[in-house]
Amino acid sequence: MISLYQVYQVVAATVPLYVAMILAYISVKWWKLFTPDQCSGINKFVAKFSIPLLSFQLIASSNPYKMNLRLVGADVLQKILAFLVLAVVIKWSSRGNLKWMITGISLSTLPNTLILGIPLIKAMYGNEAAGLLVQIVVLQSFIWYNILLFLFELSATREAYVTPSPEVAEELEAAREEEEEETEGKKRSPSKNVLPLVLLTVGKKLISNPNTHACLAGLIWALIKFRWGLHLPKIADKSVTILSDGGLGMAMFSLGLFMASRAGIKSSEIRRVVLALSLKFLAGPAIMIASSYAIGLRGTVLKMAIVQASLPQGIVPFVFAKEYNVHPDILSIGVIYGLLLALPVALAYYFLLDL
Repeated sequence: MISLYQVYQVVAATVPLYVAMILAYISVKWWKLFTPDQCSGINKFVAKFSIPLLSFQLIASSNPYKMNLRLVGADVLQKILAFLVLAVVIKWSSRGNLKWMITGISLSTLPNTLILGIPLIKAMYGNEAAGLLVQIVVLQSFIWYNILLFLFELSATREAYVTPSPEVAEELEAAREEEEEETEGKKRSPSKNVLPLVLLTVGKKLISNPNTHACLAGLIWALIKFRWGLHLPKIADKSVTILSDGGLGMAMFSLGLFMASRAGIKSSEIRRVVLALSLKFLAGPAIMIASSYAIGLRGTVLKMAIVQASLPQGIVPFVFAKEYNVHPDILSIGVIYGLLLALPVALAYYFLLDL
């Protein structure tokens, strides 16, 4: 049975994030300490340094040789089913475009496992279950965040192809020259060229993205570390830790800066976030139950998987959304309200599963 002290531990892990957000909000709204360019620079620092190093640290510290394959399979299947449901819903809605698909994925399929999940699951089901949850965090960092980055880059490149800037136009022209055969007086139609050019541009951007390098480096080092028992030199380890530890706090700080720059929250945004969180809190666990039973997950691990599926959206998707300007307003509200509702919702599932 979870104790009041353990609930306090979870609250203690959450409140400092709100402190960072409120300080950022006040620093812009009242104290005028940061310009819009400086706010954008802070978010870029988080996206290009803190989050990649945090991903490296998480992946490198998890033993890839001792993964719970059923838990991994259930998580992957749950994400795929959720993606298909979202695709159907968004396709038939009035906003059936890629940007809204990305926003829906961020709100509904990427839970806040790092900030809330680990201390919460540890309090509910013990250290072993918390250790298993780390595997989902690793999958989230290695697979799902990179898929999300791919979609963000795809959205940005498609828009740039429609109304390209001089820099993007130059990139696309270079890609066109590489793609087309040198046949005099003969050219492919533009409609046939769009997809390969877009994918080629997206691929180049992902290869140069720091998060891609960090994830691959983390996996390679984990394979070496847990195979031969090696450790990073202390200097390298401390260098990674000092930048990655502040990543989540800086992400919340960036969210506070963004909220301060806005004139206000629209009622339409609130309605969309309420709908997304309702789907997350209800459909997320339901899909996880179906996925877990299909894979053969049972017992405490099943309960842990259901509770973590009920957790709200994490802060990292907001950072990416702000960087690529893909509905950061919706995702920021999702983070703020989701964190407030996370504990009572998770506790409700915990008590229901214990009946």
